Amino acid sequence: QVQLVESGGGSVQTGGSLRLSCVYSGYTNNLLRLGWFRQTPEKEREGVAAINQIAGGTPTYAESVRGRFTISVDSLRKTLYLKMDSLKPEDTAVYYCAAFMGPIKWPLLNHQQYHYWGQGTQVTVFS
Repeated sequence: QVQLVESGGGSVQTGGSLRLSCVYSGYTNNLLRLGWFRQTPEKEREGVAAINQIAGGTPTYAESVRGRFTISVDSLRKTLYLKMDSLKPEDTAVYYCAAFMGPIKWPLLNHQQYHYWGQGTQVTVFS
């Protein structure tokens, strides 16, 4: 079992920045895959950014956030981060941290393979 607890959401003006944090705990090792997803009432859950392993992992980004968002992991603090810069109103959503262990069967931003989910944190970008 893996537990995930997010924090860091809030409201920010267009062009501003936020950093989301996700503390992970439980049974974890370097094969833990971690990702950030977001969802609004109008859209399906969307993969934002993911990393294929805790140490020395390769990040993957959705086209809509590439160059603006940065995913990173602090393995000592067991914390996953999502730094979001140049925020836009269309980034408004509930953001979820997610994780799974084992082989990667689909593109890393495919939410179907993630077994563990945090409670979500609201990000609101106003113009």
